[in-house]
Amino acid sequence: MPYLLAIDQGTTGTRVFIFDESLRVVGSGYREFAQHFPHPGQVEHDANEIRRSFYDSMTEALDRARGTSGFDVHRIDGIGITNQRETVVLWDRERGESLERAIVWQDRRTSPQCAELHERGVATRVRELTGLPIDPYFSATKIAWLLDERGHRERAEQGHLMALTIDAFLVRELTGGEVFATDATNASRTMLMDLRTENWSDELCDLFRVPRSMLPRIVSSSEIVGTTKDVEGLPDGIPIAGIAGDQHAALFGQACFTPGDAKCTFGTGAFLLMNTADRIVRSEHGLITTLAWKLPNSTTYALEGSAFIAGAAIGWLRDGLGIIDSVSEVDELAATVEDSGGVWFVPAFAGLGAPHWRPDARGIITGLTRGSTKAHIARAVLEGIALQNVDILRAMERDSGYELREVKVDGGAAASDLMMQFSSDVLGADIVRPAMLESTVVGAACLAGLAIGVFADMEALRKQWVEAGRFRPGMEPSRVEEHLRRWEAAVARA
Repeated sequence: MPYLLAIDQGTTGTRVFIFDESLRVVGSGYREFAQHFPHPGQVEHDANEIRRSFYDSMTEALDRARGTSGFDVHRIDGIGITNQRETVVLWDRERGESLERAIVWQDRRTSPQCAELHERGVATRVRELTGLPIDPYFSATKIAWLLDERGHRERAEQGHLMALTIDAFLVRELTGGEVFATDATNASRTMLMDLRTENWSDELCDLFRVPRSMLPRIVSSSEIVGTTKDVEGLPDGIPIAGIAGDQHAALFGQACFTPGDAKCTFGTGAFLLMNTADRIVRSEHGLITTLAWKLPNSTTYALEGSAFIAGAAIGWLRDGLGIIDSVSEVDELAATVEDSGGVWFVPAFAGLGAPHWRPDARGIITGLTRGSTKAHIARAVLEGIALQNVDILRAMERDSGYELREVKVDGGAAASDLMMQFSSDVLGADIVRPAMLESTVVGAACLAGLAIGVFADMEALRKQWVEAGRFRPGMEPSRVEEHLRRWEAAVARA
């Protein structure tokens, strides 16, 4: 029996899963790593800590898999990678090490540089080439900041440095430093790739002052890009065969193969993607145009809307306010009240993403009275996470022309029945939960399995997807309208 090893390198930790050919999990491991916040609005990761979290979680997954009858590490036929996007590691080719902490996708330090580019009037051209707005979210200004503010520009222009997205970092690690490559979905998030040619753009590299020599080779999301070499715990020669940014992998893992299919992943943030097939849909409502995935003979595109804070807001209830001891308690607490008692929460801790794109916005709680309790705040947080997604999904409908009848959900916070039901109510569409909530890592495994022939085709993958729960709208239209009206007023104040 063939096995697939899938790596999900996320914002707060690394998961490794081992699947059999039926996508049944036979082993898994997870390790968190430190988040570094040197200044307000700045978020960094240590590449060595990411590396260690990968090895530790993989060791745990392999140990658990060995308890499965018939499993042997030499029967792992392929490896899939999915990862946090936009995060950048500055790497020294000669020393074989990172030079600075990685700048994370949430980081807002390049807001002044982005504002200057907007003032220069280049935003329309950048969006035309990349499908992206100029924003600190994406990688290009992060790379330039590292070169200019940390004094690395001269060595970069001499060809000594590399800019590694996290998938490229892991590919390099898995191949003993022999392969320098990123897949098209991750490349599309740097703000340096031309969406039409699927290659690095000299025009964009010049605009953002990023030497093209720093950038990896762009590959498809489902192909053998290299094989393992000198990886602790794995034999040499296992193909690395699937790569996609986490949200693209989740769309694939949710079997959203039909135009108009949409999913929302609730992780640190909330990320919504809609399949637009082979159409590059230029958004007129504040969304991102991006690759969904690239196969060897075809490319599928998507509309995306990202809310920077989702599950992180529930974590804040635990770590910041101390009103819950674990994130799993939030549903129980919120369910002790019938509604939020007039409390409204806008989760703009890192600014507002799509469709508003307001990096200066900040989170607010409004409507507090003497009668407000921690239960009202907990419920307002869950409702705020759901309401910000309504703005994104409505924009998707307007841009794409597709009517949303259902949205597939995944990620940790998708386990909240209360939030899923409220989401269905205010959106007016079914919310569908799969049997496997970790759709990102499923997508990575599927892309790898497709490349090496474990799965025959997309239809075979579609048959593997299993529905586990469905939430249908049930709220009175007048109440929905009231929620949306008050939400709009709260966002205006953020």
